[in-house]
Amino acid sequence: MRQAKVIYKNEEAGLLTQLDSGAFVFRYHDAWINATDKPPISLTLPKNQQEYQSEYLFPFFYNMLPEGANKQVVCHAMRIDKEDHFSLLLITATYDTIGAVRVIKKDNV
Repeated sequence: MRQAKVIYKNEEAGLLTQLDSGAFVFRYHDAWINATDKPPISLTLPKNQQEYQSEYLFPFFYNMLPEGANKQVVCHAMRIDKEDHFSLLLITATYDTIGAVRVIKKDNV
C-alpha cells in the first residue's frame, strides 16, 4: 500500500491510497468535508462522499501526469515504469502543478 497527501492551496485536503491490489482510494479528511469554505478538489470528486474507489488512477489525478516525450524522459530519468502512474504522479505533482492541487508522498513533511 502506498499513500500520498492531496494538497489544495497548501492545505491538506485528503489522502490518495494505492492498495496492494493496485486499486485506488481517495478520501477527504473529515475537517475538509465539514468546512463550508473548502471546495472539492475536482468536480469529479465532490465533497458529498467520504470515500471514492477505483480500479485505476482517478481521471483527475491521471490528467496531472506528463504525456508523450515528457513522460518518457521523466520515466527514464527517474527509473519509473511507464505504467506506474502512482510513482509518476508523486514525482511530477509534488512541487509544481498547473492547478491548485499537489500530491505529496505521505511520509514527506
